[in-house]
Amino acid sequence: MFLWWVVSGAILTAQIPEGYYASSHGLAGGNLKTALYNIIKGHTEYPYSSSSTDVWDILKKTDRDTANPDNIILFYTGWSVNAAQEYNGGSGWNREHIWAKSRGDFGTAKGPGTDVHHLRPADISVNSARNNRWFDNCSEPYYDNGVITGCYTSSTDWVWEPRKEVKGDVSRMIFYMATRYEGENGEPDLEMIDYLPADNRTKEAIHAKLSTLLKWNEEDPVDNLERHRNEVVYSYQHNRNPFIDHPEFAVSIWGYPSVVTFSSEKIPVAVYPNPAKNHIYVDKPTNYTVSLLNMTGTEIMNTKENHFQLNSSVVSGIYILIIEDPSGNKVVTRKLVVRK
Repeated sequence: MFLWWVVSGAILTAQIPEGYYASSHGLAGGNLKTALYNIIKGHTEYPYSSSSTDVWDILKKTDRDTANPDNIILFYTGWSVNAAQEYNGGSGWNREHIWAKSRGDFGTAKGPGTDVHHLRPADISVNSARNNRWFDNCSEPYYDNGVITGCYTSSTDWVWEPRKEVKGDVSRMIFYMATRYEGENGEPDLEMIDYLPADNRTKEAIHAKLSTLLKWNEEDPVDNLERHRNEVVYSYQHNRNPFIDHPEFAVSIWGYPSVVTFSSEKIPVAVYPNPAKNHIYVDKPTNYTVSLLNMTGTEIMNTKENHFQLNSSVVSGIYILIIEDPSGNKVVTRKLVVRK
């Protein structure tokens, strides 16, 4: 596949290497995610700060302002600032980890801490306001020193909503991180979740909110600048973001929340993700019971919680998830695939 586009009068080209995704053809769910991991793992790593080529240097190229090559575009605000100044004692710009570096506690070490596929230039104070907030829809506009940013936050929930022009970019970077880092070779096992944790300070290797990110992936399609950025990162790291090349991969892996309806009460219920790994979210009435059975009919778990962790007794395989109403009537029966 060969793509052409024009940005500020300059013709840019992008080309997915022939056969790059060949091993992923015809796959879905956990199988597709594993195939993509094997394609993009082992990328060339660069230091966070160094006298040689480092993250600062790469970001000056990935996020260059095409209207002013001396500047870069700040991710959350779209503001154009001088690139060469870097941090500049707090007066310049900094390097934002879209997958918050505390979510997995990987810091700025080589690997997830320096992976430019999820690092973006950001205004220092706006970046501080985002902090390590989860991504979700919000209603309170965020102003930086009285200037509108296009971002939203919340005074009640630990969440952040970027400006509409980059919502899809956020989604595809989070999808990348959850696919690239699977806990091998000392790396963290990053996983997306579809709930907001009660502990905002948790260092667990998780990021929210999956269903919102899937929607943002659809609402803000891949644009030419995002494709160009993928090419620049590829020229350094020698791996690509599959969700920029093929944004449909996100639905193939995580799907939309699987909505079914109780035949008696017409109450919608969602079970996701499916395939699952460590967590399951069941959007159901609070007084309904969830049971998980293996294929021999043995009950593995029983709970009324809407979110629960798959414990060590739940290994990779196929299970039956049953939802019962307060009278014990089975109202939903679903096949659940677990891949650990």
